[in-house]
Amino acid sequence: MTPTSDQIALVDAAITTRRSLRAFLPTPVPRATIEDILAVASRAPSGTNTQPWKVYVLTGESKTGLSRKIKAAFDDPQARATHTEEYAYYPTEWKSPFIDRRRKVGWDLYGLLDIGKTDKARMHAQHGRNYDFFDAPVGLMFTIDRGMRQGSWLDYGMFLQSIMVAARGRGLDTCPQAAFMQFHSIITEHVGAPAHEQVVCGMSLGHADPQAIENTLVTERESVSGFTHFLE
Repeated sequence: MTPTSDQIALVDAAITTRRSLRAFLPTPVPRATIEDILAVASRAPSGTNTQPWKVYVLTGESKTGLSRKIKAAFDDPQARATHTEEYAYYPTEWKSPFIDRRRKVGWDLYGLLDIGKTDKARMHAQHGRNYDFFDAPVGLMFTIDRGMRQGSWLDYGMFLQSIMVAARGRGLDTCPQAAFMQFHSIITEHVGAPAHEQVVCGMSLGHADPQAIENTLVTERESVSGFTHFLE
């Protein structure tokens, strides 16, 4: 089937308007909508149809309860030191251009929030907003079976992107959050995940707060010519 220009525009808009937002309204998201988003995302490709994803949806007290537990550990330096990530999301040694992009998005965000480079207290508080799901009404936790290998993690990325695009198609926004990985032991106990499951990341889902200054942040992207080689 050849798509119409309107269909192409809708798909492109859902992809290009996806941003990692950091302030949400408390407006509830109906369970049926969440189920629809996950059903659409479940069509993401995976090697030999393994479908390695497992999702825990948190709303209401289940969400706020997890936030309380994680923030208690996050705000206590001694407790926080006992929690470490199970896998390395970022490199141990940074190099250009990756470190430059990382620094820019960080300082651009802090600039909008008027957080100075030496204001450690406000930086800590802003990072802690992750664990409140940036006030979104829905928190998602993603796990994978520990026996799955690197290919399944690549599949998982396509599943996560599909969730975020499907959410945009319904007028909702998201924020995928690696910050949760540090507190994987708190998360797995809270959601009742079995020992063979490993936390991949978390995600906030809801309606964006249009008045929040941090939601005006639009990150830059490299041009196609900058990352693509055409070979003929």
